[in-house]
Amino acid sequence: MDRIRFVIVGSGWRSLYYVRIAKAIPQVFELCAMLCRTEEKAARMAAENGIVTTVSEEQCIAMDPDLVVVAVNKASVAEVAMHWMDMGFCVVSETPAALELPILERMWEMHKAGKKIVVNEQYRRYPLYSSLIKIARSGILGGNDSLNASFAHEYHGMSLIRALLCIDCNEQFSVDARTYSLPVTETLTRYEEFRDGRIAMKNRTVATFRFADGKVAFYDFDNEQYRSPIRKNTLRLQGPRGEIIDDKVYWLDGSNSGRSAMVDVAVRNVRTPYDNPNLREIEEVTSVEFNGERFYEPPFGLCGLAQDETAMAVMMEGAALYGKGAAPSPYPLEDALQDAYAMILLQKACATGEEVFTEPQVWNS
Repeated sequence: MDRIRFVIVGSGWRSLYYVRIAKAIPQVFELCAMLCRTEEKAARMAAENGIVTTVSEEQCIAMDPDLVVVAVNKASVAEVAMHWMDMGFCVVSETPAALELPILERMWEMHKAGKKIVVNEQYRRYPLYSSLIKIARSGILGGNDSLNASFAHEYHGMSLIRALLCIDCNEQFSVDARTYSLPVTETLTRYEEFRDGRIAMKNRTVATFRFADGKVAFYDFDNEQYRSPIRKNTLRLQGPRGEIIDDKVYWLDGSNSGRSAMVDVAVRNVRTPYDNPNLREIEEVTSVEFNGERFYEPPFGLCGLAQDETAMAVMMEGAALYGKGAAPSPYPLEDALQDAYAMILLQKACATGEEVFTEPQVWNS
């Protein structure tokens, strides 16, 4: 396939992930332009990042990109994505698909009418998570019945929960949840690093998801986990014949003898030219192996990208093939809509203090 040509709609924090992808893998991706809201912002983004920027939607349309990446704020992302879908472009949208059920339904109707969108739900493509999903689906645990999930928030969390428990988007569930305000020492935000020991109150959400087939997920997360060195992401997946705890697998072999082995994640540290404390040095995963089998190799070779950008790039490549009719969507829209629906129900359960039940929706009825 020729280089994938794309434009970015939006100029915030998430938009720069796509800029880094284009710069790291120029043999695969070509960034045509970034669409900004103001001339001032366009000039600043161009100067800071060495990219073409514009405030003209018409100019972006004339470039006839393979993909339109929509990376605006959560409140606007769905409407902006549907605007570009309606013009006939294949859209790669930041998460979540939408914040409200009626908008999710509108997006599904556009999809059924032939419009194309891929919600860039990238967590299943992370090197470790993609490997754990393959291991979980191998049958080594004798089934996957329960999951303690403390690794991602709301829609990201639900995407991984369903993948690890082998549950499709048609499975109905209930959720009850509580949110607690608890103290934690602040260490790192998107833009700043704190070393003064400041303590802030952060919301931690604890929930139980009960699925119709009897499987259960115990969700426990606060956003501090994404960057804090003192808040670890963790998981525990259990089945009748074993369990996975983070990066170690325990299971019974054919003679019912207990075995265990690490999921070996090899990384290389890469220094970058960025001043942002999150980006100065990144870990690039070079391989993932378990029990003598290799489960992951860098899909674009070693290119100096962290796992988040690498996973996003894999999704973009799949979206380009989907847009040309050469492959199915790398993340079916019904999955993305179900993730967003789970977010809506989780928030409702927290607000009401009551157990909330799903109802069949247009994408899974």
